[in-house]
Amino acid sequence: MNLRKWIVLAGLATIVAAAPVGAQKTVRVGWCARTLSSAAAPYAVATKLGWFASEGIAVQPVPLPGSGDCVKFVATREIPAALASIEPVPAFLAQGVKLRTYYTAYQGNVYGIAVPRDSAIHKVADLRGKRIGLISFASAGVPVARALVSQAGMDPDKDVQLVVAGEGAQTAAMLRGGQVDALSQFDTQYAMVENAGVPLRVLETNEIDRFPSNGFVALEETFGTMKKELVSVARGYAKGTIFAINNPEAAIRILWEVYPQTKPTGKDEATALRDDIKTLEARAVNWRMTKSGAKRWGENVEANFDAYLAFLLKYGVIKQQVKAKDVITNEWIDEINNFDPKQIAAQAKAYVYH
Repeated sequence: MNLRKWIVLAGLATIVAAAPVGAQKTVRVGWCARTLSSAAAPYAVATKLGWFASEGIAVQPVPLPGSGDCVKFVATREIPAALASIEPVPAFLAQGVKLRTYYTAYQGNVYGIAVPRDSAIHKVADLRGKRIGLISFASAGVPVARALVSQAGMDPDKDVQLVVAGEGAQTAAMLRGGQVDALSQFDTQYAMVENAGVPLRVLETNEIDRFPSNGFVALEETFGTMKKELVSVARGYAKGTIFAINNPEAAIRILWEVYPQTKPTGKDEATALRDDIKTLEARAVNWRMTKSGAKRWGENVEANFDAYLAFLLKYGVIKQQVKAKDVITNEWIDEINNFDPKQIAAQAKAYVYH
């Protein structure tokens, strides 16, 4: 069995028990990290409250090492969609693979470079000669780090060293041991590192804050064969997002029920709940539409994508100019938003987990 198939099957094995009984169609969606975190709460809520089942689907997040692998698996038709960042997409477009983001989940940029709070590193230029820890080389943390290092006037191939530091507690241990000096990961991972006892400070990179991050990516051909399912995935995710923002404690308890492997071990329940709420709220900052000026859940703001793609081109992450219209579509945003957000928010606030 080749490695790619093994990763997919292994990912499915960890979450197959969460699929609701009697679902008409299972939709596998790439989750661009090796482990599910509290940021997966929207999927859990939509599963628990029957929003996916009411549309005839069950959703199975498939853990993968990063957005690079997520987009690759979509491009090779091994999964129909993934919640991936945009950086890997232009390379596939150059090969004639037609991919589009049809729902932006994280309206603000979840990436950035962080250092221990007491570090002598205060700006990106201070990273010369330092080791920057990644989740994996398939993570979008790689192109983000390279772009920010280039922006600071350094050569990312010579002036810094990118190394794999893993996730959560493993990353924290590497920082404590001095095996890495900084991290190029993302908001929920930084919360998990802090939960593991290493306070962090994110370096100022104001230019990228408004750039969009992960969204649902699919092949254009899949929109023709699975449009209903893709829309249903995004609609359920949007409802779950609103619920999680308005009742993070219930969202975490639902997450633990639907995906039991996400419940932390080695902690008392109160501490585990506090830590996972902190992680969820780190992501909720970038779920909100206020980060981008979007008017509807999942809306792809073309100007923000154009600005990010220009940034990636300027600093050598992508090799040829790509326009937002080539990588995003808002064709189904109205249909995805065919629900009452105020009703979902009110339901969340009134919800008591049993």
